Amino acid sequence: MLPVLSAEEMRRLDRRAIETLGIPGATLMENAGRGATREIVRLLPRGGRGARVVVVCGKGGNGGDGFVVARLLKQRGARVTVWLTARPEEITGDAAGKLAAMRRSGLRPIVIEDERPLAESLGGADAVVDALLGTGAEGAPRGTTAAAITAIDASQRFVVSLDIPSGLPADGGPPSGPAVRADVTTTFAALKRGLVTGPGLDWAGRVVVVDIGIPEAEVRRGVTTFLLEASDIASHLPRRRPSAHKGTYGRLLIVAGSVGKTGAAALAARAAMRSGGGLVTVATAASQQPIVAVLVLEAMTEPVPETAARSVALKAREVLDELAEARDAAAVGPGLGLDAETQALARELAHDLRLPLVLDADALTALAGHLDTLRGAPAPRCLTPHPGELARMLGRSVAEVERDRIETARAFATTYRVHLVLKGAGTVIADPDGHVDVNPTGNPGMASGGTGDVLTGILGAFFARGLEPRAAAQTAVYLHGLAGDIAARRVGEEALIASDVIAALPDAFASVAPRRA
Repeated sequence: MLPVLSAEEMRRLDRRAIETLGIPGATLMENAGRGATREIVRLLPRGGRGARVVVVCGKGGNGGDGFVVARLLKQRGARVTVWLTARPEEITGDAAGKLAAMRRSGLRPIVIEDERPLAESLGGADAVVDALLGTGAEGAPRGTTAAAITAIDASQRFVVSLDIPSGLPADGGPPSGPAVRADVTTTFAALKRGLVTGPGLDWAGRVVVVDIGIPEAEVRRGVTTFLLEASDIASHLPRRRPSAHKGTYGRLLIVAGSVGKTGAAALAARAAMRSGGGLVTVATAASQQPIVAVLVLEAMTEPVPETAARSVALKAREVLDELAEARDAAAVGPGLGLDAETQALARELAHDLRLPLVLDADALTALAGHLDTLRGAPAPRCLTPHPGELARMLGRSVAEVERDRIETARAFATTYRVHLVLKGAGTVIADPDGHVDVNPTGNPGMASGGTGDVLTGILGAFFARGLEPRAAAQTAVYLHGLAGDIAARRVGEEALIASDVIAALPDAFASVAPRRA
């Protein structure tokens, strides 16, 4: 797992590095600039020799990083132009020292007084380095800085941002003003929250972490948010024992489906079977059971009492309790329906069922206004909302949820003592103890109906297989996104549908499973 820092955590890390570890601030700045330069040089033809590079600097620490980059690129033979949003005498601290070193190398910065010369300079560049604002910046960019950001975006040149694209909130959420759209972001010491989840993904481009000389143990100290890696998932997928049988890999009960929504139940069941679940049973409205049975040959189906709306009725509870006695985990919600009686059943199951339980889709709607139902549940609960569903449960707007996905998910999980999977770009997995993981797999092609039902099935299968809730959520979310990436390579993002994700699960498993000796 890779640590993911908030702006405040990064400030504290810088302070510890300087005051406790004795690493001068100027050294950290030099290391940041050197690391960024190495990445930029790899991106430029001929190692940067002869390349026209425009470096646009602010007056703070981020500008200081830019001065180091400009100096080192010039040494590599690049034709470098440096623009400044402030007068040189306004620059202080370590950044002033780096400005002086840059000037000694023969580079003379140009103060931005008129946007037209800047625009002309940017238009002729092979690459642009954004060194305007770092993680310490707050609020919307203003004045010359805002104008410089607008000019960078208008140039449509290849852009490398230092630490974070200028104008992008470091802790997540959409920019409140103009922000640089980077092709590559070289971020320092560790990932930042705004680079790995939510709207920031549209601005960050490819993110590269640059080592600035702070020991890894110090970077990780006190951090509670991490980015998943394939190696984290492999450890949850041991090789199958030769003596294994279908009971070894768990028995999953899925309560799902209603008239017109049998596909959701079938997708969840198929995904669970493709995720190694030993036995899968779908309990669905009696009139819909034949349809589900035809759609999923490998799963068992159970017809249960239904409402007039042909969804699962509250009086199905007795049958479901009997089914649950012989099961290891359950999943409730895909295509379940919004009938009042069905919604009441979902709440009862959320509160009472003595099995690890995944709650999704219509089961989440049932919890809106009834979140206390989750308190005191007798077994782990994992909720898998998209931002709209979480906003509905919390009585907030989607924009509020998206503004800080990580802390919103963390607060929900710790308050209601559940595991929460907040779906979307950079899916967030939050635990009751406050630990948060962010998932790097997945793509925009997965934004289509049914992919959430697939995740429910995968997650339910891992619960049934006996994985601890955190491991189950990590593994399910990572493999779900990875299968989506594999499917997108096969059919393209535009044509991708949920069944393609299920079809790609075998290759997703193969890519992360431990290799045989």
